[in-house]
This record gives sequence, C-alpha cells and structure tokens, in this order.
Amino acid sequence: MTTSEMRVELAERSYSIVVGQGALAQLADRVAKLFPKANHAIVIYDSNVATIAQSVAEQFQNKQWRVGHITIASGESSKSVDQLGRIWHELLDNRTDRGSIVVAVGGGVVGDLAGFAAATFARGLSLVQIPTTLLSQVDSSVGGKTGINLTSAKNMVGAFWQPSLVMIDTTTLESLPTREYVSGIAEIVKYGVILLPELFEYLQANVAAILSRDAQVLRHIVVESCRAKAMVVQQDERETTGLRAILNYGHTFAHAIEATAGYGALLHGEAVAIGMNMAGHLAQMLGRVDSSFVELQAKLMQALTLPITLAPSNVDAMWEVMLTDKKVEHGKLRFVLPTRLGHVELVHGVPRELAIEAINRCTKG
Repeated sequence: MTTSEMRVELAERSYSIVVGQGALAQLADRVAKLFPKANHAIVIYDSNVATIAQSVAEQFQNKQWRVGHITIASGESSKSVDQLGRIWHELLDNRTDRGSIVVAVGGGVVGDLAGFAAATFARGLSLVQIPTTLLSQVDSSVGGKTGINLTSAKNMVGAFWQPSLVMIDTTTLESLPTREYVSGIAEIVKYGVILLPELFEYLQANVAAILSRDAQVLRHIVVESCRAKAMVVQQDERETTGLRAILNYGHTFAHAIEATAGYGALLHGEAVAIGMNMAGHLAQMLGRVDSSFVELQAKLMQALTLPITLAPSNVDAMWEVMLTDKKVEHGKLRFVLPTRLGHVELVHGVPRELAIEAINRCTKG
C-alpha cells in the first residue's frame, strides 16, 4: 500500500491528510492514537456508501468502541435545516458527548452536514473526514468549511470547523459513477488555474489516464490538489485576508447556476466548470486575460468531458442569487478572476452588464 501524508499547519488545529490506495485500513489505529481516551464513534454516512461505512464501523468495534450509525440520503437536498436537526437528535439518542468522535463517510454533502453537526453539538465534537468522491477528496473535506443550504442560497449557514484527520482512500473512486467522477475533476482544474500551473499542464498531459482512473495518476492529482488547498487555508483559515477567496474561482457563477437550475439538476463540479468558463470570459472582457487563456481553459475542460456551456436560463434570477454571494462586501459583488495561468485576483466593482454578458457567452443557442 502506497500512501502520501501531508500536514495542514494551523497551530493547535493542525491535522494530517493521508492519501493512498487502501489508506482506510489504517483508520481506527490512527484515530485511537490521536484520541487515546476515546471509545465512542458516530459514523455519519451517505446511503450510497453503506458498505464502506460498515467496514469503518467494524474497525472501531474491533477495538471495543461503542459505535453509532446515522444515515444521510444522497444528494444536495440533504444539506438542510431539517436534516441537521435530525442529526442533532440522533447524536443525543446515541449518548454523544465531547469525548465522542464524529466520522463522516461520503461525499461533500455528508462532509459539510456532519461537519456542521460536529461543530455545533455540545459546542464542538472531534471530526474525522473520510471523503469517498473525487470532489470531496480534493476540495470539501480539507479546510474546515462546514454548512447547509438555505432555499435560495448555497452554503449560507455554517461554521469553520477543522477535522482532526482526513483519510483519503482512492479505491473508493473505482465504483463512482462516471458523471460524478468527472464532476470532481473540475475542482482539480481550478487548482491548476488559480495556483499550480504545473498541475494544469499535468492534467493536459494525462487526460486519458485521468478518465480511466489510473491509480498512480489519481493519487498524484489528489495529493497536489490537497497541497494547493492546504497552502491557501494555512494562510487564511477563516477568510479574513481575502486570500482564501481564490478557492472560489468560478463559484460565484456556479452557485447561481445551481440555485436557479434547482439543486441537483447539475452536479456541483459541472456548475463549477461552466462557472470557470464564464469567469474566463469575464476576465477577457475586462482585459485581464486574452482569448488564448479562455480557449486553453475551455479546451482542457472539454477534453476531460466537463460541460462548459449552460442551457438558456433566467439571467436576471442568476444575478439576484449572485448578490447573496458571501464575497459581496458593502453591497458590491466581487469576482475571482485570472490574470494568467496560476494566478487569480479578487476583483471589485464588476458591472452587472459584463457579468450578464459572460453568462450569455456561455449559454447554448
């Protein structure tokens, strides 16, 4: 078994990210070493990964731990106030206390929801993230953002709550549906655009191996993505300096796409890919990049079978959603836009008509 390990250095909130084939076999031993007095785990898991969750639970049971199980229905609609309330009550029924460990098994929905429950129940429980989708492995499981959606605003209610450990077993990706797997690649492209041009070039050179889920290539792109995110989070854990906002490249458009299309109509990574294409066009209109950048980004995403255009949509409704974006400051919307491959900036005062034009340029028909 080949694994890679890195640290997210955040003073007393520092933690390890372990990546590799078969990495999950180490889970209970690592958790027991981190928490020598613990003997209670609550496994919160996506209904699609019940088999993985059961094997996780058995590891702890073999160490004579008490283990609770909470199942979450798959899909973005589970990131709701109602589901959060249900988890709180089930944690109470499981006699959960501050010595208990929450273990989140699944994709970004479970990671965000279980993470927020851990952050808030008993004023804070230790959290272990076990992301099982490509999107959650390279993005949502790292960095401590947790939360739920409101009806018209994605991730609007939440908390920063760092995990104590992230265990990424790339074998969990082998049975992931193709559409969901490809969706996760969008966030990897994002890291190449915003921070790591060498990763962008690696993606260009390894399209076929990525789409065929080559184990060695997969481990490399997951490790590099986690490294990129850790670099940013270590410098701006709670989004106080503006640096962490670069991780939202394409996301202002993407969240508006998701909200107006209806959560679930497009997968998050699909919306991000379209949003990055829109952001590229917006940057070009503002004179920050030229057409070759837009074409380079679009060509890679198309090669990786990601969508880059949107079906005709209500652009006025999208604009209204964008005005609820967390990057709005003093009523002014800010966009993360590129100046070159590997570098983006937070741009203030983008005119509404240019943002709408960027949407229209990326709309089919």
